[in-house]
Amino acid sequence: MNFLNIGILAHVDAGKTSLTERLLFDAGVIARVGSVDAGSTQTDSLDLERRRGITIRSAVVAFRVDDLQVNVIDTPGHSDFVAEVERALRVLDGAVLVVSAVEGVQARTRVLIRSLVRLRIPVLVFVNKIDRRGARYGEVLDALTRELGPGCVAMGSVRDIGTAGARFTPFEVGDVDAAADVDTGAAFAERLAEAFADHGESFVDAYLDERVTVSAADYARELRRQVGHAWTYPVFFGSAMTGEGVDPLIRGIVELLPRGRESAARAAVDGEPLRAVVLKIERGRAGEKIAYVRMRGGVLRARDAVTFHRRDPHGGVLELRGRVSAVQVFDLGTAVRDADAPAGAIAKVRGLAEVRVGDHLGSAEDLPTQGLFAPPTLESEVTLASASERPALYAALQRIAEEDPMIDVRGDEATGAISVRLYGEVQKEVIASTLAESFGLRVAFERSRALYFERPVGVGEALEEVDGDGVTFFWATVGLRIEPGPVGSGIVFGLGVELGALPLAFHRAIEESVHRTLQQGLHGWEVLDCAVTLTHTGYFSPVSAAGDFRSVTPLVVGDALRRAGTRILEPTHRFEIETPADCLGAVLSALSAARAIPEEQTASGDRFVVCGTIPADLVHGLTARLPELTRGEGVLVSEFGGYRPYTGQPIPTREHTGANPYDRERYMLHSLGRARGM
Repeated sequence: MNFLNIGILAHVDAGKTSLTERLLFDAGVIARVGSVDAGSTQTDSLDLERRRGITIRSAVVAFRVDDLQVNVIDTPGHSDFVAEVERALRVLDGAVLVVSAVEGVQARTRVLIRSLVRLRIPVLVFVNKIDRRGARYGEVLDALTRELGPGCVAMGSVRDIGTAGARFTPFEVGDVDAAADVDTGAAFAERLAEAFADHGESFVDAYLDERVTVSAADYARELRRQVGHAWTYPVFFGSAMTGEGVDPLIRGIVELLPRGRESAARAAVDGEPLRAVVLKIERGRAGEKIAYVRMRGGVLRARDAVTFHRRDPHGGVLELRGRVSAVQVFDLGTAVRDADAPAGAIAKVRGLAEVRVGDHLGSAEDLPTQGLFAPPTLESEVTLASASERPALYAALQRIAEEDPMIDVRGDEATGAISVRLYGEVQKEVIASTLAESFGLRVAFERSRALYFERPVGVGEALEEVDGDGVTFFWATVGLRIEPGPVGSGIVFGLGVELGALPLAFHRAIEESVHRTLQQGLHGWEVLDCAVTLTHTGYFSPVSAAGDFRSVTPLVVGDALRRAGTRILEPTHRFEIETPADCLGAVLSALSAARAIPEEQTASGDRFVVCGTIPADLVHGLTARLPELTRGEGVLVSEFGGYRPYTGQPIPTREHTGANPYDRERYMLHSLGRARGM
């Protein structure tokens, strides 16, 4: 058995879940096409998904064509659930990008395209809803070409587009002489040759040589090669609701997308090491953890002892061990069967209690160093009617975070407050619903606030020394230099002293304390994009202990950061608003009030499209006001757009929790009782 793992990706409401249903139906897996509105689809299995009619968690289904099993990963389209999409992208052999023929290429579509191109994932495009009023062919194809480049090629024509009788007629790849319409076939052959030009020199030479006859097989072979390298992007048209154009798409999936480099035959070879990636975590009926694993090499069997790896908070690699109790591979639809999991398969694995999403089983090879999408930019405090339920709430949120690691749960030891970092308001609703239905906890969320961060603006150095006479708070010498680092670098810790000058445990205590202290800067926000260099060390044997270094390091960090100074940066979103022309003035006024910066205005008939940037925490408020400003006709989409210096007033600050190392006197008093010898 050969395997092909594909993702179905789209902007919300483009029809990707409906397309997944149609693929299963046409492959004979299901007897009836489910409906998103009726909550009867195979992949939207959560109650909230059925109620809201949106995909929240990635789901896996499978169908077969001859000896090929196609595992389909249906991903969320809403931007609040971008983490699910990121996990899917890392395990795909290819993708089907669904675009609405009515709405065309939307903001979320462009985000997905950029990620697919950057990762060089082979892509087929399916332009859905050709039977809907307002559907377009040429305009959508032109927009796709602007995003994907000259390798974007329509694989057929559409007759009666925008009507219930819309029909997709595939072009015959390269078979010019046999085409019913010779002119159309010749034009298609020419368009393919143009698409192949940048990466198919030998093919183009043959195409231009009148002495050489280029056969249909030659066109098909070159198209397959170029799609496999993500150089050419075939575009199919159709309707997931009626099934029009889906058969040609299935042929494209089977014939054009490259099968994984893994094969079941190679996996069966004795001695090939296990390589696999955890793409999803869910809980069984008894609360046991079930890991969805995408096999890349070797074979995974029940009762196997395995190692799994993940990044630690400082960029290192952690290795853990566990024993698999059961393995089930996907069969047809959502069904699974007990079997060994060969390379290329997707399996449900039980028994690994400590495993997390993103872990690599067997080998740390290709363990990613950073995410594909930006981390959450909003934070909201979770409140309960009874403070006695806080421990249960924190434990429940940690369970939810196991399934979605980008839901970052924070607990304030000083106040007992619990907050989560997330992407948007819909995600709040999902978390609240999960807490109520799965854990019996009724919660409320405070208004979301932006997650600012601080970046050093200069260089600061500080030093605390042990004097050896016993007149000291800490038996430790630590000197640090803090300076700006590259954008997006986080915190980079380096040594300006010899590693052997200090016991390793003391070095670890210093580095851990640096990272912990920089979680709150001068204004209370996390400090990022900075380089921290250890410049001085010393200890007094045998009195000094790791605790001395943990206590003195925050004080040195505080002094160095005060001398360096910091600037507050706020997260922004790039937005795109479509509004009736006569409402443009009201929209621009609202944008100004939200500290948004309009950068481009484009007229399209009686409508305007405004693009620009806006503070992330003001997107939801503007979205709520837009119907009122535009008579319900306005549309706003946004995506993370990076950080910019905060220019508003007053400067946003966050109260420091615990001992504040930036207030030297208070910190020393707080630490006095814990210092050695005091």
